[in-house]
Amino acid sequence: MNYTEALEYLYTQLPMYQRIGPAAYKDNLDNTLELDQMYQRPHRFYKCIHVAGTNGKGSVSHMLASVLQCAGYKTGLYTSPHLKDFRERIRVNGTMIPEEDVARFTGGFLHKNEKKGLKPSFFELTVAMAFDYFKQKAVDIAVVEVGLGGRLDSTNIIRPVLSVITNISFDHTQLLGDTLEKIAAEKAGIIKERVPVVIGESHTATEPVFRDMAARIQAPVFFADQDFLNRTTDSNTHTISHGCHLLFKDLKTDLSGPYQRANVLTVIAALEQLQKAGITLPETALREGLAHVGKNTGLAGRWQKLGENPTIICDTAHNEAGIKWVSEQLEKEKAEQLHIIFGVVNDKELGPILKHLPTKARYYFTRARIERALDEQILKEKASAYGLSGKAYASTEEAWVAAKEQASEKDLIFIGGSTFVVAEVIDYKHEIKRQPNS
Repeated sequence: MNYTEALEYLYTQLPMYQRIGPAAYKDNLDNTLELDQMYQRPHRFYKCIHVAGTNGKGSVSHMLASVLQCAGYKTGLYTSPHLKDFRERIRVNGTMIPEEDVARFTGGFLHKNEKKGLKPSFFELTVAMAFDYFKQKAVDIAVVEVGLGGRLDSTNIIRPVLSVITNISFDHTQLLGDTLEKIAAEKAGIIKERVPVVIGESHTATEPVFRDMAARIQAPVFFADQDFLNRTTDSNTHTISHGCHLLFKDLKTDLSGPYQRANVLTVIAALEQLQKAGITLPETALREGLAHVGKNTGLAGRWQKLGENPTIICDTAHNEAGIKWVSEQLEKEKAEQLHIIFGVVNDKELGPILKHLPTKARYYFTRARIERALDEQILKEKASAYGLSGKAYASTEEAWVAAKEQASEKDLIFIGGSTFVVAEVIDYKHEIKRQPNS
């Protein structure tokens, strides 16, 4: 089996949440446990950090991996979804899993599975691939991002040295619950007996859920925003204090966006617990790791600037809290006219998202090339009820071309609403670079 054949099998033969939505979601870990046994429980051969949360878990995972790399640890990183290349999901010291290893694992699974007859989902098999690859590469530690929820996520078979839950807000409510307490209970499912857990952001509705779960299984619990204070001079510069004690002055990070303030606090709290667990992390590694997250780990799509004159920015935020943060940042940007290329998936509750979007922008409603994409005309009609006006475009390419033609040098083009919309527009990055005004 070659790489192309492996991708064909992974994408078309297995249920994939990114493609078909909730129908691919499994409400048990049966397949995951069978796969884990098939590959001799590879995650037991290295330390793990488990990261869950509604927003920020990707950024936090990449930050932690970057700092660990800079501290000299051979670091595995498993995240989802990918933007452009399947191999983005599985990295060691920032380098994506080679094509031949994807093909080797997939072909090997088909051979191993001939008698067993397992029918795993795309995510279940991808998790098994990552854990096995990290074992083959003899990593010291792996940062493992939860895919969806926590309690029933395929990654939740590991026993980490640290659990991290960034925050709780509304997303995937049809699967995780329609209240913050219910969603928190699902995320709290990653907390393990006697394993410390860091919660990034406190909330009156969710804090009791985490404290109760932690108390029941004797897991030390720490709230980053209660233990530390982050004073920012801008979204890339952070000064961290613990009570009256200054810990770190002018920490620089290459990740922009207003939400990174909370993410950096979460990382600081997590690193403190890792050091207590015997993982040596010099301040030089912290500073270097935070300053070069993109370079060290390949993270993209988080308030990422794609071009200038006009300014072009994309962000993968796709739920109420994420869109609210993005909209607040857009309000601060200086531009003569704001252009927003926007598309969503069809299982998203639109009201809580649309109500936060800026009404003064010119919208280019569109859809990504996936089954789950919401029809652009329906999106346009729904958006009009919230005072958002613009035109509908049948593809992201059409929306991008239209925005590019209509934007002047002093305008701002923002691309968002869905990871898939962002991924497709990034496809045109080389074209952006060729434009005379960029």
